[in-house]
Amino acid sequence: MIQVGSYLNVIDNCGAQEVCCIKVSKGYRRRYAFIGDVVTVSIKSIRRSKRSTARIKKGDIVKALVVRIKAITLRKNFNEYIRFPRNDVLLINKQNKLIGTRIFGGMPKFIRSTKFLRLTSLSAGILK
Repeated sequence: MIQVGSYLNVIDNCGAQEVCCIKVSKGYRRRYAFIGDVVTVSIKSIRRSKRSTARIKKGDIVKALVVRIKAITLRKNFNEYIRFPRNDVLLINKQNKLIGTRIFGGMPKFIRSTKFLRLTSLSAGILK
């Protein structure tokens, strides 16, 4: 469960390394975000190798798609649980397109059923 103040890792090659959630979108007084939700984040740190060429800078405010969360999530078929080792996001622009060009690691299968279908084709693999 991602809430305001949660630190998240970025798993694409846009240049950001760590971000902090400042707003959970989709609803009035909504407190938590789960896999597939969009949050507004602030860039906290940039990768060393990308500091000179990154499209974004420290302190920028962008939108992000939550891809993996640490909390146990019940699958759609109600007999499997999924859990990841850390909280990860992908940075997107205002048109809901990926800022980076690559995604590191796999993505959950049910991201395909959202409006972010193109992101699954860019990922390294798809998890059950």
